[in-house]
Amino acid sequence: MKSVKLAFPVFKMKNWSGGLLIMALAIILLISYSFMGSQPQQKHKQSAYEFFRNHPAEDSDVKASQRVRSSPPTDVKKAHKFLQKPRIVNVEGLKDLYAPKIFSGAELKPLLAWAHMHLLLARSDALPQTSQGIREAAIAWKDLLSTIEEEKASKFSSHSNKVKNCPPFVSNLNRTLSSSGVFLDVPCGLVEDSSITLVGILDGRYRSFQVELIGSQLSGEPMPPIVLHYNVSLPGDNMTEEPFIIQNTWTNELGWGKEERCPAHGSDNSLKATTTVDGLVLCNEQVMRKIMEENQNTSHPTSNMLANVSQGGAHETDNFPFVDGNPFTATLWVGLDGFHMTVNGRHETSFAYREKLEPWSVIGVKVAGGVNLFSAFAQHLPVSEDHDLVVDVEHLKAPVVPKKRLVMLIGVFSTGNNFQRRMALRRTWMQYPDVRSGDVAVRFFIGLHKNRQVNLELWKEAQAYGDIQIMPFVDYYSLISLKTIAICIFGTKILPAKYIMKTDDDAFVRIDEVLTSLKEKPSNGLLHGRISYDSSPHRDKDSKWYISNKEWPHASYPPWAHGPGYIISRDIAKFIVRGQQERDLQLFKLEDVAMGIWIAQFKNSGKEMHYMSDDRFYNAGCESDYILAHYQSPRMMLCLWEKLQKDHRAFCCE
Repeated sequence: MKSVKLAFPVFKMKNWSGGLLIMALAIILLISYSFMGSQPQQKHKQSAYEFFRNHPAEDSDVKASQRVRSSPPTDVKKAHKFLQKPRIVNVEGLKDLYAPKIFSGAELKPLLAWAHMHLLLARSDALPQTSQGIREAAIAWKDLLSTIEEEKASKFSSHSNKVKNCPPFVSNLNRTLSSSGVFLDVPCGLVEDSSITLVGILDGRYRSFQVELIGSQLSGEPMPPIVLHYNVSLPGDNMTEEPFIIQNTWTNELGWGKEERCPAHGSDNSLKATTTVDGLVLCNEQVMRKIMEENQNTSHPTSNMLANVSQGGAHETDNFPFVDGNPFTATLWVGLDGFHMTVNGRHETSFAYREKLEPWSVIGVKVAGGVNLFSAFAQHLPVSEDHDLVVDVEHLKAPVVPKKRLVMLIGVFSTGNNFQRRMALRRTWMQYPDVRSGDVAVRFFIGLHKNRQVNLELWKEAQAYGDIQIMPFVDYYSLISLKTIAICIFGTKILPAKYIMKTDDDAFVRIDEVLTSLKEKPSNGLLHGRISYDSSPHRDKDSKWYISNKEWPHASYPPWAHGPGYIISRDIAKFIVRGQQERDLQLFKLEDVAMGIWIAQFKNSGKEMHYMSDDRFYNAGCESDYILAHYQSPRMMLCLWEKLQKDHRAFCCE
């Protein structure tokens, strides 16, 4: 009985402590739940993937956030898939680009931005041509390193011969054709306004002849690419087959591309008549056909005339530029957006550049088939400077930059063999006092070239002037937005600047006007340039600016500034650099639109944004009131600079 009495208080105590524990846990859960319910919802920090892949560009932030909250669970799962950050992957050749260098001290200056781009190039969502650009760059880089070593060794050799490596003119007067044709070497590629002229006479026994621009071939490639295949087919016997010209490209990866035929017929004819390259039609308008069409509108057209118009062949043959047994002079010249062929002084065809097949990569011209050549020569080729002989080289070097923050960094897009354009910039607007004092720094951002000699000349130039940043990829057009990120890296981590400007090597920048325009502008959240507020993606697959629905599924772009010249504030540049480090930025191949996309993400993160549009940033004419003059040749640059020294408000040179 006593034991029972003793046990009861113990049992009672255990009951009481257990209940107390349960009650305490319940109170804690209740308080936690109430606290969570009353806590203000934290602002969700969206990644670029979430924002741009789930919200149309034209919608406001409020509508977009409301739509996400009301989405069904299936949409949430899809959104979660897009939220996954891209992985870091192994890319062939990338390790070779980041292997220990043979350089030290000042020699490393052209590689400062290079050192910060490793993770950017290793993203699993890289731009389409990144892997190829890196793989080819690794081969080119290895070749350059060995060439530099050879150059250093040759300085100690008494047998070293100094040769003009990138001449302005080359010719080949060999009139005989071998089984493989005549080949004309183009040592350092082509640039805008370069031309190749062929003088010869047709041999009708072969019925056709071909002109090919051969691209650079790296070790490991079975065949070099054909940047342009130009095939002329003469009329058949008794005019049974009409003549034509076919233009095309060829690569190891894709084989033959989509051919373009002149003259064009049927539904394709209207396209050829309306589509232009550098303002020139793809196919020369057939004069005889036009005359027939005009006569067809008269009240008494003859039946024979109408038959000829419908057939088209005989009249087009009369107007065809190449005739058996007749001598001809044909000039293939390089424009801004494509190649153009002129025969006997008349424009015949135009051909827009295709991706990865740009004029800078050409190493030679091959002519084969039914033609006897009298002469073949190329002129206006890129010319490299002999920096040891440049009288004012010290005056052209990048000035020492003080340790204080720059007012502005200007990043200039250029390609390896555009030697003359860069020298023109150094002798003109890069001589503005604000640049020479070190308040404004100018740097060229240039990808590696597939041509070994061009890379060597570029390296020598970088060492001589100290204003070049070499990129760890081959300079394909589809990769230029990587240069934009490199400029932001340089302007925030290497030469910190209050403002960062991007421009091209064919733009004349009025530094004085640029700085004046910034005085009244905000120092944060700024995009200053010629801004496009309402633009749509190009969906034509043949367009240089083609964007697929996968790359950009929306009907329009967010506001962006035209690429020839725009300015961003430091906070935007830092946001971009941080975003690429954390892999939150969507990569996009059109660099100026890409900047608009990144800025829209910057704005969506809660930052105040100021879009300051100014048409003076896009001057291609000769107005006196401008900040930037685009499409300027080296000669025009020098002329304009000379005028500005006499008159601050000088017009552009014509």
